[in-house]
Amino acid sequence: MRLAGLVALGVFMLDQASKYAVVHGMELDRRLAVDVWPPFLNFRMAWNQGVNFGLFSGESDTTRWILIAVSLLISAWVWIWSRKEASKPLVEISTGLLVGGALGNVVDRLVYGAVADFLNMSCCGIANPYSFNVADITIFAGATGLALFSGGGTPKRRKTP
Repeated sequence: MRLAGLVALGVFMLDQASKYAVVHGMELDRRLAVDVWPPFLNFRMAWNQGVNFGLFSGESDTTRWILIAVSLLISAWVWIWSRKEASKPLVEISTGLLVGGALGNVVDRLVYGAVADFLNMSCCGIANPYSFNVADITIFAGATGLALFSGGGTPKRRKTP
């Protein structure tokens, strides 16, 4: 699980560095929008208090702490579950992507009270109203990787009496 740990650390650092650079360095929390390469890549500040697309968002502190606890529990479960397949590098990489991203969003909830989303991409005449961040990308990639690359071993046979 060393590879998973290294990937998780790298993802976490990249996520937090990108958020710090955009929110504080570019002052996106004050400016709210920066067109980088319209319409393909824009920075649009969004404080997400819920999960994907603001689902389960609420202004209460209770919701925030529940989401932190759920994120930590799921991350721990994925880490423990994936250990049984630790000999597969793609499973370790996928685990690191998911856990590193989840921990990055947990830190946002602890520091800011919400997840800092800022990436906005549109294409082909379709305007995307939603923003996301590096952690969201890696969580999606990690979950997809776990679905594709875990399992597949030969099932153990039961001993017949």
